[in-house]
Amino acid sequence: MLLRLQDSYDIPVRNGELRHYPDAIPAPEIEHLFNVLSGETPWQQDELLMYGRRVKTPRLSAWYGDLLYQYSGLKLKPRPLTPLLCDLKLRVEKLTGNGFNSVLLNLYRDGSDSMSWHSDDEIELGKNPVIASLNLGGTRRFRLRRKDDHKQTYCIDLNAGSVLLMAGPLQHFWQHSVPKTKKPVAARMNLTFRQILQVPTE
Repeated sequence: MLLRLQDSYDIPVRNGELRHYPDAIPAPEIEHLFNVLSGETPWQQDELLMYGRRVKTPRLSAWYGDLLYQYSGLKLKPRPLTPLLCDLKLRVEKLTGNGFNSVLLNLYRDGSDSMSWHSDDEIELGKNPVIASLNLGGTRRFRLRRKDDHKQTYCIDLNAGSVLLMAGPLQHFWQHSVPKTKKPVAARMNLTFRQILQVPTE
């Protein structure tokens, strides 16, 4: 059940905070933002080491900020935030009341692009990371499941212009994913704003 709180919804999950802002970006801006970011972003397809072999991630991505970010065996060297990304960061900060210094962009080109089950629990993100996810382009389903009971799940269809805020101890108890779909879907872009606190020493 979703609780209406002014222009956002609190989604009641046990051991975590989850809030959905369905209309964070005005509709007339959405297509323009998607087109500009699609064209100016130096997209790359990373490779992960899985079961002893390297596989390409089923999406394109780009990392912006001040510090190196590591996850799933990847080491992402940051690019400086562009004026547009700085503007979007400030708008998301004002909307959510949280500060961020980095953003990971993901481009899901069609329904065969996806994100597997994971938690954003890297040491660089701190104990209880706050992550704000801005969505542009096609609507895709965002899924959550409890780590200790995979039968406990939530599904949210993230529309263009929406922001999803994850906070509190959510990453300790929940995983999330963007599954593949055989339904015809438009390309979708996802900007996850994060606060990087430290870089692990090697």
